[in-house]
Amino acid sequence: MAQTHSYLGFDRNAYPGDANLKALSQTFSYAGYWLNNPPGERTNTWAGHRAAVESAGFGFLVLFNGRVYAELKSVANAKKVGNSDAQVAIAAARREGFPAHTIIFLDQEQGGRMLPEQKAYIYAWVDAVTAAGFRAGIYCSGIPAKDDGNVVTAEDIRQSAGERQIVYWAINDACPPAPGCSFPSHPPSPAQSGVGFAEVWQFAQSPRRQDVAAHCSNYSRDGNCYPPGIPAAQRLHVDVNTATSPDPSHGRSR
Repeated sequence: MAQTHSYLGFDRNAYPGDANLKALSQTFSYAGYWLNNPPGERTNTWAGHRAAVESAGFGFLVLFNGRVYAELKSVANAKKVGNSDAQVAIAAARREGFPAHTIIFLDQEQGGRMLPEQKAYIYAWVDAVTAAGFRAGIYCSGIPAKDDGNVVTAEDIRQSAGERQIVYWAINDACPPAPGCSFPSHPPSPAQSGVGFAEVWQFAQSPRRQDVAAHCSNYSRDGNCYPPGIPAAQRLHVDVNTATSPDPSHGRSR
């Protein structure tokens, strides 16, 4: 059956604060929720706020910040680190109160063709998360890598995944196909990202990536994407997503 409805959501590295949840829920159905320190951050300000986010009406995109290539060293080490990172993700998800079968997305920031060490890390992480009774997803590029034979990271990971069941959250903030910093009442399907099997599509990032999203004309003058309903003085910027579900991680407790 064809997907007939998509749902808008946001993610950001810093928790937006309890006071802003009601206003954000007027625009978004779900929120990204970090289980460990987001990229470039020394703390995780989302920790302990799951109940508040759910009670405000949000579903979840549960995120775990993975490793970059330079941290992996070798295939053997990558497997060990992938497994140990999965244990951290599993413990955090349980501590935060996410139910069994919640999809945890591994944040893979680097694009292009995945090297053997990167694939060893990703699949070890996926296997351990799945073995613990959760489901595994991956946040990764859906943009053809011009300097790497136009390979699409999401397709590269999927082609080598074997029988593993992985949910894909694709990033493609180039306009087109992305609508830029916008909040459509009828969001595009994630398949319109260019990754036909994606269940989530991140189509806007803050700040706008100059090398990718230069043709997107509807970001703020400072390059960020600001949601409606939040006072401008707060400068509360977001990344914007569309998904096939109002709770893409199936992380709600009820």
